[in-house]
Amino acid sequence: MTVRQLSVADSVGRYLRHVSIERGLSANTVQAYRRDLLAYVDSLATRGITRPEEISGADVAAFSTELRTRAERPLTASSMARVLSSIRGFHRFLLDEGQVAVDVAADTKPPKLGLRLPKAITIEQMDAVLAATEGDDIRSLRDRALLELLYATGARVSEVVDLNVDDVIDGDVVRLTGKGNKQRIVPVGSFARRALDAYLVRARPLLSATGRSTPALFLGMRGQRLSRQNAWLVIQAAAERAHLGVKISPHTFRHSFATHLLAGGADVRVVQELLGHSSVATTQIYTLVTVDTLRDMYTTAHPRAR
Repeated sequence: MTVRQLSVADSVGRYLRHVSIERGLSANTVQAYRRDLLAYVDSLATRGITRPEEISGADVAAFSTELRTRAERPLTASSMARVLSSIRGFHRFLLDEGQVAVDVAADTKPPKLGLRLPKAITIEQMDAVLAATEGDDIRSLRDRALLELLYATGARVSEVVDLNVDDVIDGDVVRLTGKGNKQRIVPVGSFARRALDAYLVRARPLLSATGRSTPALFLGMRGQRLSRQNAWLVIQAAAERAHLGVKISPHTFRHSFATHLLAGGADVRVVQELLGHSSVATTQIYTLVTVDTLRDMYTTAHPRAR
C-alpha cells in the first residue's frame, strides 16, 4: 500500500506517532490530538470521505461549524481554537508527507479569543493555603512539601508529580521536564527546601515501605507515584481548611508564582526561563496582572487619581 492509498484514519495514526516520537509531545497532548482528530474522522465519514485527498476546505469549514453550532455541548472559542489547531497540524503533516497536493486547512482561522488574565491569589492567601498543610503526620509532611514546591518553582503539576528523588539536586534546585521533554533547572527557596527535607527524611521512607520500589519523589499513601488528580485533591483540601473563599487549582500556584515574582521586580525574561515558556509573549501576560494591581493601588491612594 503506497502512502497515497492510506485512509484518513490510518493517516491520523501516522500523525499521532509523528507528534509523539519525532516532536516529543507529552502523552496528554497526544491524547488531546487523538480525541480531536477522531471526531474529525467520524465527521468526514458521515459525508462519505475516507481518504485524505478527498478532503476539501469546505469539509474543514463544515466540521468547524458543526462543533460550534451543535445542540449538545457546543464548543467554546478556546476549545474550538484547540481543535482547529489539531486539524491544521494534521493537514500540514499530510502535505509534508506527500499524501496531498494542497493543504486545505491552511486558510482556516481559529476564533478570536478574549484575553484571559491568569488568576493568581495574593501572597497572604498563599500563606494561608500553605499554613493549612502544617502537621507532623506523614500526609501533612508530604502535602506541605508538594505545595511549597509548586509555589517555589512555578512548575506545572504534571512536572512536579513526574519528579524523581534524583531530580532534587543538592536540595537547592530541581530539574523539571516540561513540554516537549525540555528540561530546565529551577531554584528552590528556603521554605520549600525545609519542607522537602522534612518529607524526605520523615515521611517518604514510610510511604515507600507500603508499596513497590519507585524513584518517584511524591508518593501516595499506598506507596505509588502521586497522581495529578491526587495533587489536585491536596490543593482543594488545603484551600478549604484555609477558608480561602475562592476556587484554586494547581495552575493557581504557577500563576501566583509568576505574578508575585514580577510584582517583586523580577525581569520578565528570567520568569520566562523559570516557567519554561518558549516565547516571552506568553510570560508577558502576567505583566498585565501586575499593571492592573498597580493601577488599582494608584487609583485608591493618589489624591488626584480620581
